[in-house]
Amino acid sequence: MGFPSNPEDTNLEGLRVLVVEDDDDARYFLTLVLSQFGAVVKGAGSASEAMEILSAFKPDVLVSDIGMPFENGYSLIRRIRGLKPEQGSRTPAVAVTAFVTPDDRARALNAGFQVHVSKPIHPEELARIVASLAGRHDEAAAA
Repeated sequence: MGFPSNPEDTNLEGLRVLVVEDDDDARYFLTLVLSQFGAVVKGAGSASEAMEILSAFKPDVLVSDIGMPFENGYSLIRRIRGLKPEQGSRTPAVAVTAFVTPDDRARALNAGFQVHVSKPIHPEELARIVASLAGRHDEAAAA
């Protein structure tokens, strides 16, 4: 895998990113992509695992799937938004999901995600979105 094609364009060096994805292969892929752009990435296989990691890891950005068993991404982001700021309630978040209708996008944004993108996502697009959410890339267009 040859990511990134131009790492100077999108530098995630030192950014802490929490990836929440129940599919092991997808979580590995997202983690690998963001790591290759310089991010420090922790992966969680469920919403409950993400909540355990959140307070200690203090991510700069959350990347979460929506469709997960037991507790979905909508519920996860609502729980996070209900925390105190020092616990991570203001963590910028992107929903990376197969749910791609306009209603799905509106639901994700209303739940508390800043960005909604469809799977599969191109590695450079994901890196640009994460950089933008972290305030590193003003020109990055959030989908």
